[in-house]
Amino acid sequence: MGKGIIVAGNLIVDLLKKIDIYPEANKLTSIREVSRSTGGLVSNCIVDFAKLDPTLDLYAVGRVGADEYGEYILNTLRQYENIDTSSIKVSGQTSFTDVMYDSVRRTRTFFQFRGANADLDIADFDFDRLSGSLLHVGYILLLDKLDESDPEYGTRMARLLATAKSRGIKTSIDVVSEESDRYQTIVRPSLRYLDFCIINEIEAGKITGVQVTRPDGTVDDDAMPLACQKLRELGVSEWVVIHARDASYGLDHDGTYYQLGALDIPRELIKGTTGAGDAFCTGVLYGAYKGMSLLEAMKLGTAVASCCILEPGASDGVRSFDDTMKLYRSYPEPKLIEKKL
Repeated sequence: MGKGIIVAGNLIVDLLKKIDIYPEANKLTSIREVSRSTGGLVSNCIVDFAKLDPTLDLYAVGRVGADEYGEYILNTLRQYENIDTSSIKVSGQTSFTDVMYDSVRRTRTFFQFRGANADLDIADFDFDRLSGSLLHVGYILLLDKLDESDPEYGTRMARLLATAKSRGIKTSIDVVSEESDRYQTIVRPSLRYLDFCIINEIEAGKITGVQVTRPDGTVDDDAMPLACQKLRELGVSEWVVIHARDASYGLDHDGTYYQLGALDIPRELIKGTTGAGDAFCTGVLYGAYKGMSLLEAMKLGTAVASCCILEPGASDGVRSFDDTMKLYRSYPEPKLIEKKL
């Protein structure tokens, strides 16, 4: 087993368009601002890892198109000396998301073009060349080929994870949040081959069937232990972590459960939440890679996500490990609940 972290899956260009108001059908609205940035699990997480630890060996796996957007993604990742992009294949059209920001309602509407991401498959993973000891891949439900059924493993993603584990590589997945009934058929098969499952409360509820939110949309803290236990029963072997806006919830392999509050960052300092979930996940996985306890890793994840929201871009606010923990220590220690389940 080698060293370093393999980050695989969605490579996307986000096209943010600030509009006056989202129009009704057959009506017109004006676009006031246009900007673009890299997005998707690979771009967000691997840049976060690179900024957190510039000495960490990182391997990107995915697909981009032979077009301007593909070059934009590759050039962005190549700014970091410790990111190896040689396993990114170039063909077809690059995936992009049109993000329509309604200036009046302050809501966002997303239009996603799958593009080259839809073709990412098991053959794109050359584990003879990828020397990482940890594989983080996603988003499940947004990778068409890997979401396909498999007669032996349930899905092709599950087969990929089983292959990685057979080579001694630790495994982790992330899932996209969508309104559908696909979670239990497409996500669940992968859980049997997972060491780490780090997802948000919406995804946890969809996968497990546990009602983790109240009618007003707030998180039901009392339901989180059951959701974590259910994910463990579905196959996750080491850490189950669920993150939400105000807290994170974790279950260790020995049955120790943690509920950790968020840092009390003043609202006026928050510039945006884009990429905060990926930043949290990056922090937790870096902790796992470095041999931290689950609680230490959850604190790091909280710290990385807190840095992220201080800047508008997905990875703009992410800092080095030392600077990240310095920010964490500058705020009061979050509320912690610890118990055995």
